Amino acid sequence: MQLRSLGSTGERVPSIGLGTWKLDLESPSLAVAVLQAGLDAGLSLIDTAEVYGNGHVERIVSRAITGRRRQRAFVVSKVLPLNASRAGTIAACERTLRRLRSDTVDLYLLHWPGPHPLADTLESFLRLQQQGKIRFWGVSNFDVPHLVDATRITGPRTLTTNQVLYNLTARAIERSVLPWCVRNDVTVMAYSPFGSGRFPSDRSRQGRTLRRIAEAHGATVRQIALAFLTRHPNMIAIPKAGSIPHVLENARACCLSLSPAEVVDLEAAAPLQGKRPYLPRP
Repeated sequence: MQLRSLGSTGERVPSIGLGTWKLDLESPSLAVAVLQAGLDAGLSLIDTAEVYGNGHVERIVSRAITGRRRQRAFVVSKVLPLNASRAGTIAACERTLRRLRSDTVDLYLLHWPGPHPLADTLESFLRLQQQGKIRFWGVSNFDVPHLVDATRITGPRTLTTNQVLYNLTARAIERSVLPWCVRNDVTVMAYSPFGSGRFPSDRSRQGRTLRRIAEAHGATVRQIALAFLTRHPNMIAIPKAGSIPHVLENARACCLSLSPAEVVDLEAAAPLQGKRPYLPRP
């Protein structure tokens, strides 16, 4: 199991975690079973947010981490920008804790830049951290100017994480966001690593390259995609799985390493698009 350091905190988490976006559309019992199978396979990081199913997904997560599994789980949640005022951030976190039936959120993120002053949100993050209600804090969907603002407010090496869109057909963060995060010891967490329904087809150049490399490793194409996305030592991917076989397939990707030549081949097959990072707002 490959582990990644969370910023400069010293905390170690797996390079692949468990995404939960749209998990509320699945059968609740199946969703819980999939998350528990992932946890038991070593995928201890579970990512959720208050906006997912209007809080329902956090309740599903709470069912998955009951008992001893809570000790193994590293739970990430996110506050909606509209709620991220100084007082609103505190209240949102407390609602999340109640839904999770937990005393602490391991990592709490601002879901994307919003209308409230960033300084107010981060002040509340620090207060929540002092109170023990969150262990670490970070951001999501932040471009470099926003990241710079965050570190100006709280100081260097305080921001642990930036969660962003990253997959084979959306590699724009490699232009400036990823290099900035590497320089400043910020872990990058990739959501939608399979492209949210836009995974490369077998007929595409990306698909053919994935298939060739997968056959050489005795792996699946999705495992190779995850290995490619987590090739950077400060990168984590959080794919969602809809079945137990799927989550176990994802877990096995934690043991894969690509050769430099294979990385070059995939970079050529899935070239960078656009001239600047595209960080969508959910």
